[in-house]
Amino acid sequence: MNIFRLAGDMTHLASVLVLLLKIHTIKSCAGISLKTQELYALVFVTRYLDIFTDFISLYNTTMKLVFLGSSLSIVWYMRHHKIVRRSYDKDQDTFRHIFLVLPCLVLALVIHEKFTFKEIMWTFSIFLEAVAILPQLVLLQRTRNIDNLTGQYILLLGAYRSLYILNWVYRYFTEPHFVHWITWIAGLVQTALYADFFYYYFQSWKNNTKLELPA
Repeated sequence: MNIFRLAGDMTHLASVLVLLLKIHTIKSCAGISLKTQELYALVFVTRYLDIFTDFISLYNTTMKLVFLGSSLSIVWYMRHHKIVRRSYDKDQDTFRHIFLVLPCLVLALVIHEKFTFKEIMWTFSIFLEAVAILPQLVLLQRTRNIDNLTGQYILLLGAYRSLYILNWVYRYFTEPHFVHWITWIAGLVQTALYADFFYYYFQSWKNNTKLELPA
C-alpha cells in the first residue's frame, strides 16, 4: 500500500467520523442528505459482497466493516432516532435517487470487466459512488446553510477521492499492467462534482466568511 491510498483511506474514514460526531454529539442531521447516505450504504453493500469469502488482509476487512457499519448506522439514525430524525429536512431533500441507481445498474450490466454477479455489483458500486454526492450538493444549494461539520464532511469526502486519483497515478507508473479504466473514469467524474464546493469552501476559508453555495 502506498502513501496516497493510505491517506485516501484515512481521509475517507475521517469524513465518516466527522458526520458521526455531528449526529452523536449535536443530535442533529441538519444539512445532511438522507438520499446521499442511502446511496453510500448501497455502494458499500454491493461493493463488499466478498467480505466473508475473499480475505485480503486484516486492514482490508476492518475498513470494509467500518464503512459498512457506519453507513448503515447513519441511515438508521436519520430515519429512526427519535431526536436526530427531527432535524432532517425532508422537504428540501427531494432528489429522486432512483434516477441515479437505475442508470448506474444498466451501465454496469453493459460495461464491466467480467460478467459475474459480484463483478457487476462491484462495477455498479463504482458508478454509483461517482454520483452519490449529487443529492447532498443539491440540498446544500437549496438551503444555503452549511455548518462547519457538514462543510468539513463534504470537504473530506472530496479529498478522499482526489487522493485516490494520486494513488492510481502512482500505481500506474510503479506497477506493470495496472490499468482500471472503469475506476479511473468514475473517480474523475466524482472529483469533478466537488469542484464548485472546493472553490467556495476555500474562498470562505480565505476570506474568513460563512460558507454558502450559490442558489
